[in-house]
Amino acid sequence: MPLDWRRGLAIVAHPDDLEYGASGAVAEWVEGGREIAYVLVTRGEAGIDSLPPEESARVREAEQLAGAAAVGVRTVEFLDHADGVIEAGPALRADLAAAVRRHRPELLITLNHRDTWGGHAWNTPDHRIVGRAALDAAGDAGNRWIFPEQLGEGGLEPWDGVRWVAVAASPRSTHAQALGDAALERGVASLVEHRAYVTGLGETDPEGYARSLLIDGAERESGRFGGRRCTPFELFPR
Repeated sequence: MPLDWRRGLAIVAHPDDLEYGASGAVAEWVEGGREIAYVLVTRGEAGIDSLPPEESARVREAEQLAGAAAVGVRTVEFLDHADGVIEAGPALRADLAAAVRRHRPELLITLNHRDTWGGHAWNTPDHRIVGRAALDAAGDAGNRWIFPEQLGEGGLEPWDGVRWVAVAASPRSTHAQALGDAALERGVASLVEHRAYVTGLGETDPEGYARSLLIDGAERESGRFGGRRCTPFELFPR
């Protein structure tokens, strides 16, 4: 992964998306002195079958804030699109372009936008839609004639400074961020903070689940990337 950047912005659909896909790498980057903010398109209100949406949104927002804090991220924003039925189109692109213009990142991070996770495991509509819109937002944000209402009295300026978009959990990964022991442990801790969500999946031991999933995954990828535990990304230069 390129490391000659200072500001990153992660845009994903749901609380927990980053904890499953990129939190170890985020911990490594923050430890190296980089600034990263999170933008969540929804509050995850449709994500826990046993909780009504308004309660799920409250719980999952709190879990996301705790998960971000575990890897050193202090800025977390929620856009309040509807979980499970995010609509592709100009309204979503405008919100994401505004986030890019607001945070002015050099590295934009998102989750797998492709149809599958690899093989025949189908990806969800929210992930596909948000991932693709994030890729589009990297260009939209730099064009003053796209969503011009955000400029001037809107308080924002064009931002054409996104140099890469890094897609976590892509089945077509091209690059990887090596993970030290401390960053990997912080990544595990960030997923453990999503106790209500993980328990809702039927897991009775959130810490054991997170440790097995993330550490085994980092070790499994090491064979492709120089023998070091890592988080892989599909990297799109701009």
